[in-house]
Amino acid sequence: MIWILILVFVICLLFRFPIAFSLGFSCLIYLIFKGIPLIIIPMKMYSGIDVFVLLSVPGFILAGNLMNQGGLTAKIITFCNHITGHIRGGLAMANIGASMLFAGISGTAISDTASIGAVMIPAMKKEGYDADFSCAITAASSTVGPIIPPSVPMIIVATLSGLSVGKLFLAGAIPGFLLGFGLMGVTYLISVKKKYPKHPKSSLKQIALGFLDTFWSLLMTFIILFGIIGGVFTPTEASIIAVFYALLVGVFVYKKLNFKNVQVIVIDSMKTSASLMVLIGFANLFGWILITEQLPQLISTEILNFSDNKYLVLLLINLLLIFVGTFMETIAALLILFPILLKVAIVVDVDPIHFAVIALLNLMIGLTTPPLGVCLFVSSSIGKVSIGKVSKAGIPFLLTSILILIMVTLIPELSLYLPKLFMD
Repeated sequence: MIWILILVFVICLLFRFPIAFSLGFSCLIYLIFKGIPLIIIPMKMYSGIDVFVLLSVPGFILAGNLMNQGGLTAKIITFCNHITGHIRGGLAMANIGASMLFAGISGTAISDTASIGAVMIPAMKKEGYDADFSCAITAASSTVGPIIPPSVPMIIVATLSGLSVGKLFLAGAIPGFLLGFGLMGVTYLISVKKKYPKHPKSSLKQIALGFLDTFWSLLMTFIILFGIIGGVFTPTEASIIAVFYALLVGVFVYKKLNFKNVQVIVIDSMKTSASLMVLIGFANLFGWILITEQLPQLISTEILNFSDNKYLVLLLINLLLIFVGTFMETIAALLILFPILLKVAIVVDVDPIHFAVIALLNLMIGLTTPPLGVCLFVSSSIGKVSIGKVSKAGIPFLLTSILILIMVTLIPELSLYLPKLFMD
């Protein structure tokens, strides 16, 4: 009967149903065909969201929206442009740098693409950058966000696996910076070849003033990270502190927030949080059905029967996750696949923290993989360029991301060094 669940789910995806509704409707059809009482739906949905660490997610979403609307994005872009603007293709590098810094606040790739892209893509086009290149670099750099801490997807992984949020945050730092600087290197080479513009070098005074202007924004990430890692507060407490901090900075420092726009931000954050919780609830029900049908055991057995070589197993998992990431939203993919694949990884002696970074990096790359990568669609719509042109321009960045993925997969210490250094 499992084929009914999978078939209905795939059909819903093909008809562009929201992923949460696709999960819920496929579960409903399965339960009716199996004759299982429908009371199981609210029971499993509730058990899926009744997890303490998930309380931090609405807080981080609200804090990110407050900081974004409070003028954070523009200030980070200005600061990054002071640092890289004098290099050939400096504005494109500032795009990447802004994503790396903004990552600590947004925590999601799609919001990064939309927020930074709305500012950077028109600015790059105005300065003479090709439109397809501007869109491609914006989409590619946004994938750094959920890798560099703090990260909403990392919190979801911790919920699913029981792993330490602090360790997961630390594990993503080095791979995230490698990805960011790798994209900068490719950007520079392309910019030199195409003779993209550069600006006069900023003075130390301008850089210092830019840092001071951005300081209050960056301090929030510092407070969150060192508070969680140092054991000062839990992720849930950190999210609430982040909200109050974002309000204070937005109202009294940047002076961009007022009672009227805060109301809109709170309502938008409530909608985002509610939709995410519905998604998690339905995904838990979907996962329960998979478990009762013993599909995880079947997948694990098939993979391990094919090979028990660690690196070959990781290669198969990488290919699967990149493929899934091209058409499925990151958190939904994690909710459905991560618990299954984690068991396989543990059998072949892969550290769970290391595997979490591999899985998340794969799904991020999927967001910029043609022809269905979601971030490609977002950036192309902002830049008013066809998805085909953006996909073609993004190939060098995609190859760089895959190279970083291979390095992270083959060298566990890139993910495990900082957690061992600070938390073991």
